[in-house]
Amino acid sequence: MELERMEAAIEAILFTMGDSVETEKLAAAIEQDPKTTKKIIHNMMDKYQANDRGIQILELEDAFQLCTKKEYYEHLIRVAAQPRKYVLTDVLLESMAIVAYKQPVTRQEIEKIRGVKSDHAVNKLVEYGLIEEVGRLDAPGRPILFGTTEEFLRNFGVSSVAELPSLPVERLAEFQAEAEKEAIG
Repeated sequence: MELERMEAAIEAILFTMGDSVETEKLAAAIEQDPKTTKKIIHNMMDKYQANDRGIQILELEDAFQLCTKKEYYEHLIRVAAQPRKYVLTDVLLESMAIVAYKQPVTRQEIEKIRGVKSDHAVNKLVEYGLIEEVGRLDAPGRPILFGTTEEFLRNFGVSSVAELPSLPVERLAEFQAEAEKEAIG
């Protein structure tokens, strides 16, 4: 299959699926190995950026998704129903950060770090599709383990949690001291 036809096939698959599609599945569809498929898709991503087009391909973990560029959002909402917006309060952002950096993590671990009950925050983050159940801890009661979702990656503009900024060790110690002070006071 020639390069242009492989690109067209990938584009058609990503457009039709709507959600992200794993590299392995795309590779099988165009009868190429995953490494070659990734190179083709990265080349397509460059073309979309260079040509100032209204769509782009996002890489999310080991998958790809076709989506609208952020700068054309205002044009899109003139035609489509306005997407549901949600507000991330400080409590939700704090809980989200704990899940993002400590995943997989249980609700109890989130509460221990925050020093307060976190049922509402965790439930809201699940409702918003930013975190999800990723398994169960092999412990009494088999508590649910939570991790981030592709929706989290899309909303925070990263292709994997490895791209999240790291905190210097001294800042972590400060945060821990503040949390302990708040829990006591």
